[in-house]
Amino acid sequence: MNLDEQLEVNSSPQSPMWQLILARVRDFYREPAAIFWVYGFPLVLAVALGTAFRDRPVERIPVAVTNAAGSPGPLWAETLESLGKDPRIELRILDSSQASKELALGKTALVVEVESAGLVLKTEKNRPESALAQGVVEAVLWKTKAGSASQGSGSAPVSGKAENRIRVEETAETGGRYIDFLIPGLLGMNLMGGGLWGLGYVTVDLRVRKLLKRLIATPMSRVDFLLSLVLGRMGFLLLEIMILLGFAWLAFDVSIHGSVATLALTILAGAVCFQAIGLLVASRATSYEAVSGLMNLTMLPMYVLSGVFFSSDRFPQVVQPLIQALPLTALNASLRGVINEGSGLAEIYGNLLILFGWAAAAFVLALRLFRWR
Repeated sequence: MNLDEQLEVNSSPQSPMWQLILARVRDFYREPAAIFWVYGFPLVLAVALGTAFRDRPVERIPVAVTNAAGSPGPLWAETLESLGKDPRIELRILDSSQASKELALGKTALVVEVESAGLVLKTEKNRPESALAQGVVEAVLWKTKAGSASQGSGSAPVSGKAENRIRVEETAETGGRYIDFLIPGLLGMNLMGGGLWGLGYVTVDLRVRKLLKRLIATPMSRVDFLLSLVLGRMGFLLLEIMILLGFAWLAFDVSIHGSVATLALTILAGAVCFQAIGLLVASRATSYEAVSGLMNLTMLPMYVLSGVFFSSDRFPQVVQPLIQALPLTALNASLRGVINEGSGLAEIYGNLLILFGWAAAAFVLALRLFRWR
C-alpha cells in the first residue's frame, strides 16, 4: 500500500485511528469530574476572583492618632480637625500601645503621635500602603500650614518651621507582612487537605480493595474503626506543623505571638474537624473517582472563599455570613489571631465552637451513613 492509499484509509471514519480518537473523546465526556475541571473550574475561579477583586471605590486610609503629650492641647485638637476633614483618611483615636500593635499587624497604615513639641509620623517600611499614607497625611498637614499662614495664624499643627514640628519614624515589625498573613492560611489549608485526603481517600481505598468487608467478621464497631483512623492521622500532624512553622520562622522570621497551648488547641480543633468531614465524604463512596470528586467539591469553595491567599473580607457583605460559617474560614481566622495578634481563648472561642460543631455533626453523620462494602 502506497502513502496515498494509507492516508486515505486513515482519514476514513471507520479507520482504527478515528475509532481510537472517538473512544478517547467518549471516555472523557463520560467522566463528570473531568468535564468540571477542564471547563467548569476555570469559570468558577474567574467568577470568584472577579468578585473578590472587583472594581471598588478607593478605600479610605486607616490612620491612628495617639496623644503622647499627656493632656489634650491646641496641637491635638488642630491635628484631629485637619486629618478628620480629609475624605481619604479613616481617622482612629487610640492609645500608644494599641496604635503600635495595629501598625505592626497592618490594621493601621500610619500612626500620628502628637507630642508637645510637634508630630511624629510612624510608618511601617515593609508595607507600601504605609508610605502612601505618609504622603497623604503630610500633604494634608502642609495644606493646613499654607492655609493658616495665609490667614496669619501661628497655631496650625505644622505652622512655623515645619521641619521642626513633623518628623518620621520608620519601624520594621513582623505580623503585618503578606507572609505573616499567608503562613496561617497555608497551615489551615494543609490541615484541611490532610484531613480529607488522609482519611477520606484511605477509607475508600480500603473499600475498593475489599479490605473493609473483611473487618465485619472482627469484634469491632464502626466507632472503633473510625476513631482509629482519626487518631492514627494525628501521628503525622505534629511533623507537618513543625516543618511548616519551622521553615517560616527560619526563612521569613514568622514568629508565634500567642500561647503555644492555644495554638495547639486550635490546630487540634481544625484537624479533628476536617478528619470528621473526610470520614463523612468517604462513608458511601465506592470508587476513587467518586471520592475524589466529592473531596474536590468540598474543598474548592473553601480554597477560594476562606481567606487562604487573600482576605475573605474582599467578598460582598451579602455572602459574608456563609463565608464566616465555613470551617476553614474559622480555622484561618483563629490561626492568624494566635500567631500574628497573640489572641487568647477569649478572642477565638467562637471560631473554635464552629470547628467543633462541624466536627460533631460530620462524625455523627459518618457513623450513620458508613458502609463496610
